[in-house]
Amino acid sequence: MSRTFDIVIYGATGFTGHLCAEYLDSIDTKINWAIAGRNLEKLDAIAANLDKKLEILVADPSDPDSLDLLTSSTKVVLSTAGPFHRCGSELVASCVKNSTHYVDITGETFWIKELIEKHHEEASRKGVRIIPSCGFDSIPSDLGTYFGIRNIGKPVKKIESFHAWKGEASGGTLETVFSMGETVSKPDLSNPFLLNPEGSFSEEQRTRSADQIAVSRNEALGAWSGPFIMAPVNTRIVRRSEALLSLRQEPYGPNFIYQENGFFKGRLPAYLSLISMALFGLVLMTPLKRIIRPLLRKPGEGPSKTVQKSGWFECKFLAETEDGEKYIFGISGKGDPGYRVTSKLVSEAAICIVESLDQLPGGSAYGGLLTSASGLGDVLIERLSKADINFSKPFKIDP
Repeated sequence: MSRTFDIVIYGATGFTGHLCAEYLDSIDTKINWAIAGRNLEKLDAIAANLDKKLEILVADPSDPDSLDLLTSSTKVVLSTAGPFHRCGSELVASCVKNSTHYVDITGETFWIKELIEKHHEEASRKGVRIIPSCGFDSIPSDLGTYFGIRNIGKPVKKIESFHAWKGEASGGTLETVFSMGETVSKPDLSNPFLLNPEGSFSEEQRTRSADQIAVSRNEALGAWSGPFIMAPVNTRIVRRSEALLSLRQEPYGPNFIYQENGFFKGRLPAYLSLISMALFGLVLMTPLKRIIRPLLRKPGEGPSKTVQKSGWFECKFLAETEDGEKYIFGISGKGDPGYRVTSKLVSEAAICIVESLDQLPGGSAYGGLLTSASGLGDVLIERLSKADINFSKPFKIDP
């Protein structure tokens, strides 16, 4: 693929897009990259604060010709421009049209479902990798599960993940969350196999895969579990990974079950998390959101550098194999997970496609609406391990 650029960051004037530009600027790479967005003046301001002299592309979702010029000029588009259901559909369509690979940081599963329906077949035929959710949504869950199962080396019956983190929400994330209430139907919100190919799950899997909301004590981890706000996104991505890998004859295990929880040191924090999620849901589904939204951060605003550096995430996994053995493994990293970590994750995902296409799962001709596990796999794990994302191998525990 002969293109002017290796990677173009679309949405570079946004909070996370700016962090992606700073990340690529900070690492030792020969990759030729550029930044893009809708506002030339803002893009110039971003470029002026970076060490690398960058080219700037201006493109707008309302102008298909500008998107085609952008996507035909690069091997990979890295998009941080959300809400994605408002800003991303035309960009993805242009990528597929022009055989350009694509990664983003969306958590909008209803939008991913639309992309699958519109573009999976063509992208698969062309060998174009369209990989949404390459940030904190949903790489720790998706790659963590993949990593653990590959290292266990036998069919796995069930995995439960438990997430703890420290971070804050940006205005862009809040705008996406508040806008989703206007567009998402209840069946989409509650369907645990929303992103799976038709016929890729059993009745047993369906009945055992409802989202977790209970608070309980987990003796194996010595802590409490409760609902996790990102579980309705991450679980759908992990289940799609399992289905796509099964189609390549690399299944996780017959009737594989995946569930996700928050991880808390005590009972009280677990119940407070449950209550806060209920109240937040009430705000989103009622006119209260018109009162609350203006009081919160606006798009382009986000956590301070101090908050970004002091943040962290840790995810522990409990796995049970088909023969009854049980294992614990994990993934962790330093930095605000939604932004500092996310910018690292999605940037490294894009670099994988540029530098290691032939080594990626399925080979260079593989494509479609993929996931980090099914589309990037071990190559991304190796890159992230060198970029201070820690993968701890499974160790067996007493049943």
